[in-house]
Amino acid sequence: MKSRKLFELAARADRLGVAVTRVALIVVLLWIGGLKAFRYEADGIVPFVANSPAMSFFYADPAHYQSHMNPEGKLVPENRAWHETNRTYEFAYGLGAVIVLYGLLLCLHPWLPQVAAVGSFLVFAMSFVTLSFLVTTPESWVPALGDAQHGFPYLSGRGRLVIKDAIMMGAALVTMADSAKAYLRTRAA
Repeated sequence: MKSRKLFELAARADRLGVAVTRVALIVVLLWIGGLKAFRYEADGIVPFVANSPAMSFFYADPAHYQSHMNPEGKLVPENRAWHETNRTYEFAYGLGAVIVLYGLLLCLHPWLPQVAAVGSFLVFAMSFVTLSFLVTTPESWVPALGDAQHGFPYLSGRGRLVIKDAIMMGAALVTMADSAKAYLRTRAA
């Protein structure tokens, strides 16, 4: 009897789950998009952009990024200068603005659910592009440095960062459907 009550309670949590999912997407998009304004974050996405057939053209010299990588938290002035001429930071500012915009579109759900639905679709598409980095970015996999566990399926830190976009992709579909339903309800009323 008690377990049935728990399942009934759990079954009614779907609306709360959608709301929490939307808020979580908004927080992640605003935070990660905002971080693109900081150079350490821009430095960190260089392997993804430089190896992407769809994005490498944004950089002036994508082929030589490996010799100019800054370890997270370390300032190497020569590398920063290279990133300036590579357009690393300009690209990151633009990408960050787009990601923040997507987060703001999701915020409009209570007033303009149709706009939030479009925003969710854009997050879905962005997540699809991000997941493509698993195929295009060698740094997504543990390198062969002597350990037997390297390459596919052993995700590196960058790879683990990327694979999480599968969750964002699913969450974006949930919020898109919810916003589209809300919009259709307002049209029918």
